[in-house]
Amino acid sequence: MDSNMDKQQQKLVLYNTLTRRKAEFEPLHAPHVGMYVCGPTVYGDPHLGHARSAITFDILFRYLTHLGYKVRYVRNITDVGHLEHDADEGEDKIAKRARIEQLEPMEVVQHYTRRYHRAMDLLNVLPPSIEPQASGHIIEQMELVNRILANGYAYESEGSVYFDVARYNQDHRYGILSNRNVDELLNTTRELDGQTEKRNPVDFALWKRAAPEHIMRWPSQWGEGFPGWHCECTAMGRKYLGDHFDIHGGGEDAVAVVLVVS
Repeated sequence: MDSNMDKQQQKLVLYNTLTRRKAEFEPLHAPHVGMYVCGPTVYGDPHLGHARSAITFDILFRYLTHLGYKVRYVRNITDVGHLEHDADEGEDKIAKRARIEQLEPMEVVQHYTRRYHRAMDLLNVLPPSIEPQASGHIIEQMELVNRILANGYAYESEGSVYFDVARYNQDHRYGILSNRNVDELLNTTRELDGQTEKRNPVDFALWKRAAPEHIMRWPSQWGEGFPGWHCECTAMGRKYLGDHFDIHGGGEDAVAVVLVVS
C-alpha cells in the first residue's frame, strides 16, 4: 500500500478536557499544528512526573509528525515565579534552593536545566521546537497582566496584581476545564494569614510584589516584583503559537485556570 495513502487513512483521537469526550483531532490550520506543553520548574532533579509528561507528549509529537503535520512544539522552562505554596505565599522555589546552596538563582536554573535535558536524552525524548524560559519573557507577562487589567478581570493591591475570580465568573464560567465552580472554590479555600490584600481568598497573583529579601525581581508600573506562574504559559504560548492553538498539555494543575484575555 502506498505510504501516503496509508497515512491519510490513519486517524488521531484525543481526549478533549472541555467536552470530556474523545474526538478525532482536526488541526486549526492544517498542515500546521501548534502544541504547548508545561515544562519543569528547575529547582531540583527531574522525577517520574517529569518523565511521564515528557514521554506522553513526545509520543504525540512523533505521531503528528509521522502523519505529515508540521508541528511547532513549545515546552517551557519555569525559572521564576513558582512559589512554595499555590496560595501565593512562601519563597520562590528557585530562590529558596539558591539560598540553601549559596548560589545565584540562575546557577540553580542552569544546573537543573542541564540535569533535566540529560534525563530527557536518556529517555530518548526529542527536544521541543522552542524551549522558552519564563525569566526571558517578563515583558510579555507584564503585557498580559495589563491586558487582563484592561478587560476588568484583575485589580492592583499593595503592589501586587490579582486575578478577580468572581468578576471573571460574571462573564465567563470560571473553572470550565476543571469542572469546578466559584461557590465550591469559596467553600473549600481556607482563609490565609497575610492575604488580606486579596478581595477573595481564591484570587491569585498575576504579578507579586517582591519582599525586600526576594532575590528575583523586576521593575514594573506596580513596583518591583515578579510574575505569577499562572501567567508564563499563557504569555509564551500566545507569543510562539498565537491566540489560538491546537494542543495544550501538562499536569492536572494546567486545567485549573483558563483566562480570556482578548
